[in-house]
Amino acid sequence: MSEDQSAEVSWTPPRWLIPWITRLQVAIYELSRGRLLSNASGMPHIVIRGIRRKSGTTFAVCLPYWRDDDGHRIVVASFAGAPRNPAWYHNLKDRRANPTARVRDCERVFDVRVEVVDDGERDAIWKRLVADRPFYARYQEQTERRIPLLRLVEEGS
Repeated sequence: MSEDQSAEVSWTPPRWLIPWITRLQVAIYELSRGRLLSNASGMPHIVIRGIRRKSGTTFAVCLPYWRDDDGHRIVVASFAGAPRNPAWYHNLKDRRANPTARVRDCERVFDVRVEVVDDGERDAIWKRLVADRPFYARYQEQTERRIPLLRLVEEGS
């Protein structure tokens, strides 16, 4: 991508607060059809809806994204450097529960195929991503797990 995707986060909320903030973000984003919170901290955001793999109920999460060279959205399962991956990551990577997920990007709603970015490709994308968004490197330093990246491929592309 040739457009500038750089952003810096000056404050990270405590991890216990992140799920509450996310619920509020989703509600505001959806009620405003993306007119509010579609760009926060200098990053574009989307709402992703999927199915929980264990209960079968739906969930929604509002996340920033970064675009790869092919224009696909990449979301980062950082959970602010927590020791475990966020629940939404486990749900979205489960292809039985979520062969596709639904995305709202402002007023546009579409289905995506979720792909876990594999190790070799992940390293190259990670390097470019953290050059644009260095706070992700700080999150990686805070945890022993390797922070996963998910690619969202629009259905039909």
